[in-house]
Amino acid sequence: MAAVALRSLSKNLREVRVLLCQTSEASKGARDFVEQNYVSLKKSNPEFPILIRECSGVQAQLWARYDFGKERSVSVDNMSANQVAAALETLVQNKP
Repeated sequence: MAAVALRSLSKNLREVRVLLCQTSEASKGARDFVEQNYVSLKKSNPEFPILIRECSGVQAQLWARYDFGKERSVSVDNMSANQVAAALETLVQNKP
């Protein structure tokens, strides 16, 4: 799902950050999303910065940085991997 719709991340975005906890159940969907989709996203967007930030106890979030330093975030706590992919698609399609 994510690899097809997110092939051209760099057209709308400058950077994507995924914040997650390594052990919490609430971050499981974010961890699964990274495990299932990171390689295909990087292959489709080799020069694009996709940052994975792990921190114990942090709320799972997606951050998107656009032109001129504008950023948007969305909480992905307690979401499935498919819901995280859908949230990322929304950030890619909607400019700030």
